[in-house]
Amino acid sequence: MAVYLWAVRLLCGVSLLAGAVCLRWPRKVIAFQQRFYSWINWRMEPISMSKEIRNTRLMGLALVLLSVSAFLVP
Repeated sequence: MAVYLWAVRLLCGVSLLAGAVCLRWPRKVIAFQQRFYSWINWRMEPISMSKEIRNTRLMGLALVLLSVSAFLVP
């Protein structure tokens, strides 16, 4: 049981960090995603950058809220 709880908390911490990065630096997250996709020979370009930034921030907020709630419920 202790290993399970440790693994869940680790995953929650990583998710919380990823969500915070998405909230704070959405343009850098989008640029990272574009570089990753170009590395695997795909091109990804948003049609509307303002919508992409908004959606990235919403995804970050969802990650933060879900990881905090999962962390609080053992």
